[in-house]
Amino acid sequence: MNRQIFILLTLLTLVTAGCSVFTGKSADDTKVLPLGDSVPLTDGSLVYALPLTVLEFEIIAVKRTEVPGPFAAHAGDMIGLDRVITAENESWSLTDVRLNTVEELDPSKFYIIQGTTLMQTNMLALRKSGLVLDINPEVYGRTAHSGLTDGSDYSGLLFPDRGAYEYVSTRTDTAYRVVKADTAFIRVPYLVQRKKGMTLEEEAREAADRLMELREGRHMILTGETNIFPQDGAAIDEINRLEREYTALFAGKSWTETKHFRFWVTPDLAMAGKKTVLFSFSETMGLTESPEGPGRPVVMEIVPSGKTRELNLVVRPVTSQKDLALTDRLYYRVPDVAEITVTLGDEKLCTARKLIYQFGNTVALPANFIIGR
Repeated sequence: MNRQIFILLTLLTLVTAGCSVFTGKSADDTKVLPLGDSVPLTDGSLVYALPLTVLEFEIIAVKRTEVPGPFAAHAGDMIGLDRVITAENESWSLTDVRLNTVEELDPSKFYIIQGTTLMQTNMLALRKSGLVLDINPEVYGRTAHSGLTDGSDYSGLLFPDRGAYEYVSTRTDTAYRVVKADTAFIRVPYLVQRKKGMTLEEEAREAADRLMELREGRHMILTGETNIFPQDGAAIDEINRLEREYTALFAGKSWTETKHFRFWVTPDLAMAGKKTVLFSFSETMGLTESPEGPGRPVVMEIVPSGKTRELNLVVRPVTSQKDLALTDRLYYRVPDVAEITVTLGDEKLCTARKLIYQFGNTVALPANFIIGR
């Protein structure tokens, strides 16, 4: 019996001693202060920041360019085409608006935890939950993007072959010059070569003739009416390519380019429930990041759900200077859910529900939580 009592007393002594390491601290042993010029950063201090939500928009637009062919005026009477491209034109269209959220450090919400004795906190758990951020988060390594465009731009010659066999003809004429011989003047003939260029109508006629020859030759190959070799797929493919090039001389050419635009918006409480112009979009000039640019405005509206209002009944938010003066509290942010809508006129381009930290509440953990009880 005496041995059991001795063992029990020993265990109680060890437990009491172990608990006194953490529970014996006073509120002055651990201080949480806003980081600033008046707050010294001592060895062993822990610096953290509250998260800030940034909206990342990726806009995908398609640019269409149309260039008329050199023989567009003769498309109807020579090859029977109508509704061809007759003037240079550039048009834009929005194809997609993507919205992501990025958590960044709030520059106005840096805090320092100072401790003079052994300190035990739940900072790791808060960081994993996203309620606080390290001063060097990994999220900044994922914000890079490429500004390359997709599609062709036809930087070379648009119409390298205009379909004529020769563009300049040479004509030889006989000319005369007067030469004085003794008492008389005689006319001496000589040959003169004159070069004459083709008119636009003549070039169009030759291109139309070659186009008709290609179509006839393809028909003969496909029906077996010709003995010209080769009669395989390579010959048909080359005929089709030439036909497209000669047809473009009359119908014109068009191509599209896909362009990606990316920018970031940091929402604040002043934007809640209001419409904010993100950029301007014009069907003729494309996207302009300035809200005052040409075209129609693309508008974003953020409507907070107010789900964090219930925190007022559980934990008092940190709003007054008296609350901020307390040094034994660990501050963190609870985000609020917001509905985000991006519209162009009456058309909805994007809708999403996102967590926005700055629309929520900043609350503080009790002193015994950060001391380690």
